[in-house]
Amino acid sequence: MASEPVARAVAEEVARWGAMRQTGVSLRYMMEFGARPTERTLLLAAQFLHKELPIRIARRALDLESLPFGLSSKPAILKVRDWYVDSFRDIRSFPEVRSKEDELAFTQMIKMIRVRHTNVVPTIALGVQQLKKDLGGSKAFPPGIDEIHQFLDRFYMSRIGIRMLIGQHVALHDPDPEPGVIGLINTKMSPMTVARIASEDARAICMREYGSAPDVDIYGDPDFTFPDEGGGIPRSGLSRIFTYLYSTAENPPDLDEHNEGVTMAGYGYGIPISRLYARYFGGDLQIISMEGYGTDAYLHLSRLGDSEEPLP
Repeated sequence: MASEPVARAVAEEVARWGAMRQTGVSLRYMMEFGARPTERTLLLAAQFLHKELPIRIARRALDLESLPFGLSSKPAILKVRDWYVDSFRDIRSFPEVRSKEDELAFTQMIKMIRVRHTNVVPTIALGVQQLKKDLGGSKAFPPGIDEIHQFLDRFYMSRIGIRMLIGQHVALHDPDPEPGVIGLINTKMSPMTVARIASEDARAICMREYGSAPDVDIYGDPDFTFPDEGGGIPRSGLSRIFTYLYSTAENPPDLDEHNEGVTMAGYGYGIPISRLYARYFGGDLQIISMEGYGTDAYLHLSRLGDSEEPLP
């Protein structure tokens, strides 16, 4: 347990760094910069992250301390805040990166930070679920609840960026990358493979919830269309599908602080976070539903390298 003066000093430093301006990095730049990693480029990247990550992490720690409706005081939110403060302190206490040895040690350190933050999403979901119960369920949202949704959008968007920066740097150290892969960026990504993996995850959730799951056929023709006759989303819920406090699941599984590797289904997070990922990479997600019939999801993605806009 840190002494009060030490804790105050850390809090002041978090506030100071959180007020600094972060630097945007585009996917195109990340791809070009990491195309042929060398000792020098890795050193430059580590020096950049040494200054950039504390700014982004400090901002998130500050956000977690000023949430409405008492959300900041929930044990799960306090745990996540402590993770961010610990990560901020780890990076700030790391000396300047000047040599290859420094860069390798720094890379191992931020790799551990990425592992530390693995369960941020389910842990935040636990805090939101606790708040939802306090507010009397999803049918009793008080005025001003949009502030929670705006915070979660901002928080998760930034989290994607932080994990992308760390993951890209760590992955560039792979001595034998797959053909077409630059760090985390797969320049030859197969949509069919992604769809197949997603369908397997969805079938696993169906098996857990209902005891059975439909077979899924994936065809290679990109123009192939088919009706989705899942019953649709109730009209009463359409305006809330992109919020984090709404779910069609009647009995989402309980989250507890000792549960590792939670399947994120039934908490209202799937659709809003999917849209955030799409927007982070320059696209968007739209949902059109006809109650009693089915739902169509339209995912728009930009080709990698088409945009030079800095990522959040």
